[in-house]
Parts: sequence; structure tokens; C-alpha cells
Amino acid sequence: MPGDLRITLLVDNSAPEGLVAEHGFAAWIEVGGLRVLFDTGQGAALAPNAAALGVDLSDADVVVLSHGHYDHGGALAGVLAVAHRAQVYAHPAATRARYSVRGGVPRAINIPSSAVAALRGLDPGRLVAVTGPTRIAPGVGLTGPIARATAYEDPGGPFFLDPAATSPDLIEDDQALWIATARGVVVVTGCGHAGVINTLRCAQAQSGEERVRAIIGGFHLVHASPARMSATAAALEGLAPALVAPCHCTSAPATEHLAEALGDVVAPPRVGTVFTFPAT
Repeated sequence: MPGDLRITLLVDNSAPEGLVAEHGFAAWIEVGGLRVLFDTGQGAALAPNAAALGVDLSDADVVVLSHGHYDHGGALAGVLAVAHRAQVYAHPAATRARYSVRGGVPRAINIPSSAVAALRGLDPGRLVAVTGPTRIAPGVGLTGPIARATAYEDPGGPFFLDPAATSPDLIEDDQALWIATARGVVVVTGCGHAGVINTLRCAQAQSGEERVRAIIGGFHLVHASPARMSATAAALEGLAPALVAPCHCTSAPATEHLAEALGDVVAPPRVGTVFTFPAT
């Protein structure tokens, strides 16, 4: 293991008094001297929450964009304006135009133009195009695109690459961060559009660690059918994680379902929650 691991939730849909809630996700990850900002939320919550929690975003060594949706890359331009030395990891597809189309009405859900411009304006040596498994540091990696192996998991919404809804968006750029620890792999997801079970199995394979110490982040079960929820809960139970921390787009009903199936290992966090994982 690269060292003690500390994960602070900076953006989430839920926050205590004094911190800002926002539909989105961002986490500050510290491990072995490495400081990683994983996602940035929509844009309004990250900076005030970071300041209130004592996190200096300019200290980021690495910035990861889990996928190209507005609620994960909204504050990216602001972050890159202060995090001058950070390496930025994103899939090339993260900058494409994207839509959610319900009842024939399209809604743009891609990252803002400011984020696209900030990414394209980076020095070539600072932007890492993640198209496959990628190591950030010893024992720390990004899954890259995740194989869609389960029959019951899907991206979780009416997502398209065009407003006319003729080209489905499978969100191929969806990726997760994993950290190998002495007691199993810890996995951080943004939305988990590839499916939380697909994501965990991918992280297990890449880290070489079968034990799952924790899964933290969005699971995108907000529109999951009862059949998918049951299959997901059963598969999670089989993986036996020590901690399941559903955030953001998981939804309260899905979190309750997981808690009923898995018990006390399910601990829904909110902004300001800090997870610590000792190296031993």
C-alpha cells in the first residue's frame, strides 16, 4: 500500500449546515503524499466547501475527471486556474456534447465550454488521455473505460450524443479511481455509469486485490428497476465490501435497499465526511 489513505467529500447532494449541497460529486484524496481531486461538482459548491474544510485546491498533484457530465466537470476551469502543477486525467470523449432526452425534450448535460477550453488549453505534458488502465502512482490507478459485463447494469438514463436522440450515449469515458491497501482495494466512483458491479470487478482485476475494502461515490441507481436493485445488492453482498458509501446519484430509495441487504457496512456520507484507511 502506498501509505495512509484519507478521502474527504467536497461535493455531494447532501451537506450539513455550514457547507454547500449540490447535485454533483467531488472528493479530495490523500495517499502517500499524493493529493488527488476526483471530479469538481457543478461549480458552486467546490470552492466554498474546500475552504471550509481546510483543503487548498492549488495543492492538487492530480485532477481526475470521471466522465464528461456537467455535475462532475462544472468547476474544472476554476480548479485548473489555481492548480497550476496538477496532472489532469480524462478520457478524450469527456469533452463531447451530450444530452438527456425525456419526453422528446433534450437537455444538455455535457461539461461547460469553460471546462472544455481549460482542458484544450493545457500544456500537452499536463493532460493525460485515459483510454485504458492507467497508473497514477504505485498502488493507485484509474480503470479507464470499464467493460460492461453484467446483464443487469446500464448507463442509467436516456443519454444521447445528439438532441434528436438518435445516437445513444453509453458514456464510454466513465472511469473510477482505485487504491490498493493492505486490507483490500478502495474504489472511488463519480457516477458509476458503467455499473457499480462492473466497476468493482474491473478495479479488482487491475489492482490484483480480490478483497473490497470500500466503494465510495455515485452508483447511478436513481432510475434502477427493482430487478436491477436486487441483482446489484446480491452481487455486492457476494463481494463483501467492508464499507459501502453511496453518494450523489445513488438515490435514497436505492441506498435504503442496499442497507436492508448489506446492513451496517452501508454508510451514506455527505459533504465534509472524511474516510480514513490506515496503511496497516
